Amino acid sequence: MKPPPQQNIEHPTPPASPVPLRQRGLGSSIKTPLLLGSSTTPPLDDPLMKEFIRLGTRFVGYRDHAKKAEENLVEANKRADSLARKLEQSEKAHKKAEADAAAVEDLRQRLHDAETSLSDNISEQAVREAEILSRLQSQSRCFVRKTHQDFDLECPEGDQLLDELSLLEFHGEEAREGLAEARAGVSRLFPYFFPKKEEPKIFTTLAKCFNSQEDLGLKLRQEGLKIGVEGTIALVADSQQDVDWAKVGEIKEMETKKWQSLIKAAKPNSKPILAFLGCKPTPAPSSSKPEVK
Repeated sequence: MKPPPQQNIEHPTPPASPVPLRQRGLGSSIKTPLLLGSSTTPPLDDPLMKEFIRLGTRFVGYRDHAKKAEENLVEANKRADSLARKLEQSEKAHKKAEADAAAVEDLRQRLHDAETSLSDNISEQAVREAEILSRLQSQSRCFVRKTHQDFDLECPEGDQLLDELSLLEFHGEEAREGLAEARAGVSRLFPYFFPKKEEPKIFTTLAKCFNSQEDLGLKLRQEGLKIGVEGTIALVADSQQDVDWAKVGEIKEMETKKWQSLIKAAKPNSKPILAFLGCKPTPAPSSSKPEVK
């Protein structure tokens, strides 16, 4: 801190002092005492007075300077407080900005991970759809090979996966109808082939009964021929005709053509016999050859 500038005490006119020369409450002026042996010296030229004046001037200057310094200090303290508040706000803003930046970076990373995961899921979904499409097409081809029936969509949806599913549904519907018809037919035939068995409820088990190594059709036909032969013998016996059954049973020398001609000649006479037995003959003659085993 620089000292206040000094007044020029050598100037004949003394500087103005903030301290009044007159005492407050007194009507008389302050008289300057005279030094011994210098009664003719003016009061302002007295060295002691000059020193007093100089000290008073410096005191006033110091007081004004101290007051100004105090005001400046107060202002500086205010500015320091304001700067401290701004600094605190700035630090808070900086911390918030750092937190926001970290949050943005975390959000950016999460968004990147989500995009990567979505891309991977899309790729996996495409591969999965391709596998499903291949399986649907394979199943449709299997149905075509089994049923020899193919379908075309009249109004395709434009989605290959859904279109293949629709085709498979058509094949499945056809297969269900075929299984229902097969079940009904096999159920009607089951009592004739297996008179002493109970019909299975499961269709697969029922179908396996007809897929044995034994020729069930031939067996049924043989049973029918056996019944026919026995019925013929019964009819002949009832007619009271003399028949050498031993000779009839010896058929080794019989020719097949002669046998067939005899059967053909017997057919007109078979209708009343069949009517007697409760059987309705078919309108068209059978072209199959009778088999004997």
